[in-house]
Amino acid sequence: MTVQRTRAQLVDVARQLFAKKGVEETTMNDIAVASKKGRRTLYTYFKSKDQIYLAVVESELEVLSTKMEQAAERHTAPDDKIMELIMTHLEAIKMVVYRNGTLKASFFRDIWKVEAVRKEFDHKEILLFQKVLQDGKDAGYFDLDNVDIMADILHYCIKGIEVPYIRGQIADDLDDEIGWRYVSKIVFGALGCKNRRDNL
Repeated sequence: MTVQRTRAQLVDVARQLFAKKGVEETTMNDIAVASKKGRRTLYTYFKSKDQIYLAVVESELEVLSTKMEQAAERHTAPDDKIMELIMTHLEAIKMVVYRNGTLKASFFRDIWKVEAVRKEFDHKEILLFQKVLQDGKDAGYFDLDNVDIMADILHYCIKGIEVPYIRGQIADDLDDEIGWRYVSKIVFGALGCKNRRDNL
């Protein structure tokens, strides 16, 4: 087994244990036993549980990043694509947190640790937004003075509603279709989008 595959296997085993038992209750020995690799092998790759926890978060963000890139590559109009990127981001991060069970609590509690790991993901996402916004501006979909600034603002706005979105605190009395129409109204207004017919 290659070094990369062994590391990936250890991370996945740790993720499953964190989801089942909780980060605090899982020990390095638990991970070594469950992975059938032994403590020596585990410590070759990770010096502490904290280090392997951050590797788990990083691997989950890579899944999210792949989904964002796939959404950005679809052949759709820039206005539809920007909404698809927003929906993909929020839905994917919700699924990441939910599929990890008790990791949900750790994700929110250790938000600053998560922030340290997600810098690369955030940078990639901003670049995706820049490209779609520039394409939309060039094609006459968006009326923007500064694409880079708008990409930053869009990224941080979406990031800012992750926690309430995951917890179901945003428009919980509305069905999804109506809720997303409100979101699109705000987004398209900010982007100076013309000729949209998403009336509420």
